[in-house]
Amino acid sequence: MRPGPGQGLAPLGRVLHSGRPVPKSPLLSHPSPDSPVAWRGGAAISRNAFLAHARQLAERMPPGRHYLAHCADRYRFAVTLAAGLMTGRTALLPSTFNASVAEQLRAFSGDVFVVTDDPGVDSELPLLRFSEDVPAPDEDLPVPDIPHEHAVAWVFTSGSTGAPVPHCKTWGKLVLNVQTECGELGLGRDTPFAVLATVPPQHMYGFETTVLMPLLCGGLLVAERPFFPADICDRLAALPHPRVLVTTPFHLRTLLEADIAVPAADLLVSATAPLDSALAARSEQAFACRLLEIYGSTETSQLASRRTLDGPAWTLFPGIRLVQRDGACWASGGHVEQEMPLGDIIELDDPRHFRLCGRNGDLVNVAGKRSSLGYLNAQLLAIDGVRDGAFFLPPDEDDIGRPAALVVAPGMSVQEVLAALRQRIDPVFLPRPVIQLDMLPRNATGKLPREVCQTLLARHRGQSPA
Repeated sequence: MRPGPGQGLAPLGRVLHSGRPVPKSPLLSHPSPDSPVAWRGGAAISRNAFLAHARQLAERMPPGRHYLAHCADRYRFAVTLAAGLMTGRTALLPSTFNASVAEQLRAFSGDVFVVTDDPGVDSELPLLRFSEDVPAPDEDLPVPDIPHEHAVAWVFTSGSTGAPVPHCKTWGKLVLNVQTECGELGLGRDTPFAVLATVPPQHMYGFETTVLMPLLCGGLLVAERPFFPADICDRLAALPHPRVLVTTPFHLRTLLEADIAVPAADLLVSATAPLDSALAARSEQAFACRLLEIYGSTETSQLASRRTLDGPAWTLFPGIRLVQRDGACWASGGHVEQEMPLGDIIELDDPRHFRLCGRNGDLVNVAGKRSSLGYLNAQLLAIDGVRDGAFFLPPDEDDIGRPAALVVAPGMSVQEVLAALRQRIDPVFLPRPVIQLDMLPRNATGKLPREVCQTLLARHRGQSPA
């Protein structure tokens, strides 16, 4: 017999811990059964309908304690997450899913199964197909309370700086995290805010800001994840106010360069890479609203925010502490599960404010001169005619530290790109080689995993098959 909601794996009843009740928080913050929780296909979905869908899926789940929510539809992802929470299960959230990742997940947890809304997906792992056939509930369903100590998910790093590494996220810390974020973004609970996103729900940024924040702060989660600029604008224009667009610098740049009419929003949120002030100014003007950036990582969750146009300083979320120690900056406090070193070079202004000075792995040292990949990327993208591009460092044995570059610049030759770069950077940092592409193979959050860059470099040099 398969475990149903609240039974089998980890009952969610009253659990005593050292004689005291275990702290819990509700799965949803929406006040009534009819309160809208999500927006899908142009219509609102009520709290009661969402809970009915989650309960039905929970009853169909196989016995495994770990599951992968392979759902492109954000509403279906949220329903799967809720079903897992109802039954005490833990999600595995890699940044992508393929045969190799499936093998890694099976090695991580032998009982893992996959919940998917893709009819074409095939996997060696047990599959549970998502079902839309859910009868309307004939009663008001209670919102379950989830123990704070419950392991909600193992979230895997993206691999942009090396092999993916899992990090555990517990319910109590996630609740504190997103409720703090909601306050820092200036989003109140009196009027439900609709959250449209160009990032996937499986990534930590998307998981926190586009799934958990609406669920736990009275917002409306938007099911669709548009990619093309016109689709993003159409989806945003169809949403009620207040409406929030959660995105990345890459997606913002692509949208604004499409030169199409942009609907007004009430807030823009960006993360995954620092945003330059010129793009921030264009974005605020186009969408007629503020743009706020979020700083964080898979390891720490979100830590700070800033309005890009107010200056370079970031403001830490309440309760978060940064300390410099052993050549690194360490984050702790608040919702951070355990003290963690940051992957960035941090300059502390005071206990609540800091500046980013590049990533630890970004330092470029050529012929005794130093720069950073972040600075070089900014100069490359500022060239008229360059649509996209990125510097990266070849393997250690290659070319005494000189960077290489991937470039999308239709109508420009390599020589023209290099000539334009020569006007902006010290010639010792000119990339060798410059690899021209029709499109950079960025992942769903706009990042370029290190292994992808190295593969492209090897192919360019004829070291592997095309």
